[in-house]
Amino acid sequence: MHPRIEDYALIGDEQTAALVGRDGSVDWLCLPRFDSAACFAKLLGDKDNGHWRIAPKGVDGSCTRRAYRPDTLVLDTEWETADGAIRVTDLMPQRDEAPDLVRIVEGLRGRVTVRSTLRLRFDYGAVMPWVRESHGHRVAVAGPDSVWLRSEPQVHTWGEDFGTHAEFTVEEGEKVAFVLTWHPSHRPRPALIDPYEALEASVRDWRAWAGQCRYDGPYRDAVVRSLITLKALTYRPTGGIVAAATTSLPEELGGVRNWDYRYCWLRDSTLTLNVGLSAGYREEAEAWRDWLLRAVAGDPADLQIMYGLAGERRLPEFEVPWLSGFRGSAPVRIGNEAVNQLQLDVYGEVMDTLALAREAGLHTEPHMWAIQVALVEWLRAHWQQPDEGLWEVRGGRRHFVHSKVMVWVAADRAVRTLEHNPQLDGDLEGWRAFRDEVHREVCERGYDAERNTFTQSYGSTELDAAVLLIPRVGFLPPDDPRVIGTIDAVRAELSQDGMLRRYSTEGRSVDGLPGSEGAFVACSFWLAEALHMAGRAKEARELFDHLVGLANDVGLLAEEYDPVAGHQLGNFPQAFSHIGLVNTALALSGDGGAG
Repeated sequence: MHPRIEDYALIGDEQTAALVGRDGSVDWLCLPRFDSAACFAKLLGDKDNGHWRIAPKGVDGSCTRRAYRPDTLVLDTEWETADGAIRVTDLMPQRDEAPDLVRIVEGLRGRVTVRSTLRLRFDYGAVMPWVRESHGHRVAVAGPDSVWLRSEPQVHTWGEDFGTHAEFTVEEGEKVAFVLTWHPSHRPRPALIDPYEALEASVRDWRAWAGQCRYDGPYRDAVVRSLITLKALTYRPTGGIVAAATTSLPEELGGVRNWDYRYCWLRDSTLTLNVGLSAGYREEAEAWRDWLLRAVAGDPADLQIMYGLAGERRLPEFEVPWLSGFRGSAPVRIGNEAVNQLQLDVYGEVMDTLALAREAGLHTEPHMWAIQVALVEWLRAHWQQPDEGLWEVRGGRRHFVHSKVMVWVAADRAVRTLEHNPQLDGDLEGWRAFRDEVHREVCERGYDAERNTFTQSYGSTELDAAVLLIPRVGFLPPDDPRVIGTIDAVRAELSQDGMLRRYSTEGRSVDGLPGSEGAFVACSFWLAEALHMAGRAKEARELFDHLVGLANDVGLLAEEYDPVAGHQLGNFPQAFSHIGLVNTALALSGDGGAG
């Protein structure tokens, strides 16, 4: 049986993350960072591309049950067998120096024989390390990578079939802890951690963090799980948040829409900041704002749609031919060529984020306004260009309506900032005129009066779920007839069993790619919020309940969902999806504003 995307759970240390399957196998782990090469890549290939499975001997399938410990990122997986029961607890404690993966096996009942099979393959499954024994450790080295494996109490390990194996028995109350530690091969082995102390500290720290959440509505469990997931996708040294922990999980099984999402997108910026501020996580919100300021600093003409974890600009895209792809969905891509696209909407996202940060009273950096002025002035001179749009289409540039709406947002936030802070320098009247000009053009060229809906691009008959954000950003009020018409039209034409696709992929698709994709989870949350803003509370809540129910058994959402086949699609877990869940929950409870 091939695993499904929803069969995985996430553990991480806020610098990288691992995916653990229901069968007890860690099938994806990049070390030492989210965007590093994977040492376990079975997720996108097979067992020979690296994995680490711990499970009762002779049990090939899924566990009996699994769950995160409440309000933590500590995962418990349990098996019931004829001989007894065991629990495997997986975590990645916050690191002092080196990343550690901790796996603790505990006997719950009877006497169970447990099998551990570890296959390390560096460089996305391509490089087999040399493994040796040293002072009770198994040490794997290849080029720049070195991994140490130890157990407490020590159990016998042996090499077989190009893997490291262990077999042992546990009775009720007995525990065996494994610790896998990575470090650069030219450096000495880092200090050893106590796995049991690491477990206690992780549980304590995660629960203290989750306890800061200000939301106390009917969806608290889903909101807290989403917030923990977003925290886990944050690269703690810089404050940047990756879009997902994976690359190349397909938007269509067997298709080519497979992209690397282990980077930080500006499209997420305003919604991310709103989540942090509204839910009570001011420190994280400020760290994200500071990452944003560092990333976008420089010539406004060079503003990118995404950056690396520390703001890196070069993210070259290439294919990895030795990996067959998730369930045969090739190619597997590393890097993301969309980094070179022009997307005018990101200027609006940045301006909106920084305006929100100022309104919320975050500490203001002295150079922040100068950056904003440079951005809005560049945009005023170049906004009439076509671009690739929010969805990073590869079928050519167009005058996307959402992009132009976000141009209006950039001008509007500049005007509002000057109006509220008259001591700042800026062309207030010029920016007002710029804002009004954009608004007129969008309403004239991006609106189909016959169908009473905003379209995907100027002159297009196609629709786009991104125009649902028009009332959220304040371009038009939510009760405007054009907004109501757009909600109904998008829902009618892009709905797939109650959920929304981003846009139509039928015929000659705007994205220039073959095949199709699933319903987009974040867009479906946007629809729920738009319905709520339009006063259709019952419809909004019914849709939101449905979307929350699509999360897997441990509360995680991928980028997309196939309503027909009933499974998740796309990279996982997806920050955009969990941001949408939290923002919509806050909106439905009347606590959606961060100011």
